[in-house]
Amino acid sequence: MSKDTRAKLLEGALTTLTEQGIARTSARAVAAAAGVNQALVFYHFGSVDELLAAACRHGAEQRVAVHRERLNAVRTLGELLALGRDLHAAERDGGHVAVLAQLLAGAQTQPRLAPATAAGLALWTEEIERVLGRVLAGSLLSGLVDVAGLAKAASAAFVGLELFEGVDPGGAEHAFATLDQIADLVTALEELGRLTQTPSAPDHDAPPTAG
Repeated sequence: MSKDTRAKLLEGALTTLTEQGIARTSARAVAAAAGVNQALVFYHFGSVDELLAAACRHGAEQRVAVHRERLNAVRTLGELLALGRDLHAAERDGGHVAVLAQLLAGAQTQPRLAPATAAGLALWTEEIERVLGRVLAGSLLSGLVDVAGLAKAASAAFVGLELFEGVDPGGAEHAFATLDQIADLVTALEELGRLTQTPSAPDHDAPPTAG
C-alpha cells in the first residue's frame, strides 16, 4: 500500500506540474490529483520540493524508456531531427518536457529543485549523446564536434522550444524547419564527399600515355 501511495503521489505531482504549473503546485494540489490525504506528501517525501525532485527523476526514467527503442534505431541526423519533432509533439501536452520546463523555471527561485531537475534532464542528454555519437561517427563532422557538448545544447534547445512555443508557435515551427534544413545540408555534403572520394574507373578507350 505504501509503494502504491508513493506512485500515486509521483504521478499526481507530474499531473499537477503539467496542468497547473510550478506556481500552483502545492501539497494540497498534488494530494488532490493523487486522490490521497495531503499529510501523505510529507510522510513519504518530507517536503513538496523532495516530492517534485523524485517526480522529475521518475518521469524522465519513464519517458526515456518509452522512446528508447526508436532512439536506438536512429542512424542519420535527419532521422534524429524527425524523432525530435515527434518527441516534441508527444511530450508537449502532459509529457515530461513540459515538466522539465516547469521545474527549470521553478529552480530559478527555488535552488533546491535544481539538482533533481538537472538529473532528470541528464537522462535525456545521455540518450541524445549516445545517438549523436553513433550518427556522427564516420561523418564529415566526426572529430570536429564535441558530442557531449552538442547533446547538452540539443537538450537545452528542446526544452527551450517547449517554452518558446507557448508564446510563439510559428517561431518554434520556424526553428524546427531551419534545423531540418541544416540536416539536409549535412546529408548533401556527406553525399558529395563520398562521390569525390570514389575512385573513377579506368578509361580503356583512352590512348596510352607516352614514355
